[in-house]
Amino acid sequence: MTLIKQEDFIQSIADSLQYISFYHSADFVHAMHSAYEREQSDSARNAIAQILINSRMSAEGRRPICQDTGIVVVFLKIGMQVTWESGLTLNEMVNEGVRRAYLNPDNPLRASIVSPPVGKRGNTGDNTPAVVHVEMVEGDKVDVTVSAKGGGSENKSKFTILNPSDSVVNWVLDTVPKMGAGWCPPGVLGIGLGGSAEKAMVMAKEGLMDPINIQELIARGPNSATEELRLELFEKVNNLGIGAQGLGGVTTVLDIKINEFPTHAASLPVAMIPNCAATRHAHLVLDGSGPVALEQPKLSDWPEISWDPGDDTLHVDVNNIGPEDITKWKPGQTLLLSGKILTGRDAAHKRIQQILSQGESLPNGVDFNNRFIYYVGPVDPVGNEAVGPAGPTTSTRMDKFTDMMLEQAGLLGMIGKAERGDGAIDSIKRHKSVYLIAVGGAAYLVSKAIQSAKVVAFEDLGMEAIYEFDVKEMPVTVAVDSKGESVHKTGPEIWRKKLLVAAPS
Repeated sequence: MTLIKQEDFIQSIADSLQYISFYHSADFVHAMHSAYEREQSDSARNAIAQILINSRMSAEGRRPICQDTGIVVVFLKIGMQVTWESGLTLNEMVNEGVRRAYLNPDNPLRASIVSPPVGKRGNTGDNTPAVVHVEMVEGDKVDVTVSAKGGGSENKSKFTILNPSDSVVNWVLDTVPKMGAGWCPPGVLGIGLGGSAEKAMVMAKEGLMDPINIQELIARGPNSATEELRLELFEKVNNLGIGAQGLGGVTTVLDIKINEFPTHAASLPVAMIPNCAATRHAHLVLDGSGPVALEQPKLSDWPEISWDPGDDTLHVDVNNIGPEDITKWKPGQTLLLSGKILTGRDAAHKRIQQILSQGESLPNGVDFNNRFIYYVGPVDPVGNEAVGPAGPTTSTRMDKFTDMMLEQAGLLGMIGKAERGDGAIDSIKRHKSVYLIAVGGAAYLVSKAIQSAKVVAFEDLGMEAIYEFDVKEMPVTVAVDSKGESVHKTGPEIWRKKLLVAAPS
């Protein structure tokens, strides 16, 4: 019998969550670097470069890779010969580990969990509770897989129940383009086949925890129908041309993972969950000898990459531009922004809507007229930081507020990540506005452009409060210009055609 002590388990959970907040796994870094070397699209290559540079910076600075430090999901496989020295339940121990990790003063992680899920949706303040899956297995050890799943990728999870004669490949190829770029490709797609509805979803999530090894599979060849399916999907999903950040390119996925389980004769449940460019997970085993210490990676595991914004990059002083200036910006053009911008996400937009609908004035310090808004919920700063990691959030969630912000609030433009919906693009075109993107998965890199930050309204919303950032050469790309042209439509279309021509007949 193995005795697992409460404190050893809790500290292992806490330490692993801190670890994955700033260290990418070596297999992910290697796969992303290989994608960088293969990439033929300049826009996608630049995005991957920023992701890799950000990854190395986070490892060096021991600060979060992404501002969205995720919802914690823990898979526990507990040996039947394990006993516990604890006055807490398993869930209580996991949650205490989460609490310690997210409130760590040396590297505070953003608390994103709200409760209840409908209605008030108040932030729990410590990122608890975690989602915990428990399985009893043979043996005398506790096998733990810890992950922190970002909302942008989690929101793109898909599930269906196909007819047994339907094609899984066709469903995946039809569904992936509809997921947009909010999951920050390139990443990994986890697929669960069979079982029941909930079993398929759990299997898809579990697949994301496995090492990236598709290139090894390509080298040796498939040994089963499932491996053949992985290879077919890997090739065909990448040939969709979606590319890094949805800008168009040769790499959309770094790997395809498939788990399967026997299912009812009348059913074919299929679940698909993406992991983003800030993929975070770790595996540890407790054997009763104390807390588990994960090995610190070597910086030599990261490639030395520099990012060159390009000759056509435009330096923009956002304090001194107007509507006429932004009409000259071109789709796909790189801008380096300097000056003062405001922030705002879902909760802030909803509150602005309530204020304006009642004919009231916005709070002092909140004047969007002729200004830019950045869709972000930053991590709290430490040391001499102006702000913690502050990458963009998925912009489509703010689409329904676009008309209001452009027409009533006088907003000049928006900064976020991923595509905008047709309604938002029409509004941007009608108001001769503009939509810019920062790279999702490069939050620490972006934060280095922020010289100062202060909350100007809605402080009670925590990370969703409205901040004023003073930025210096913040890198962004023109995603929708004032004429309504979207690079998230034109880029993938161009590369899909190129890859179709290049594909063997």
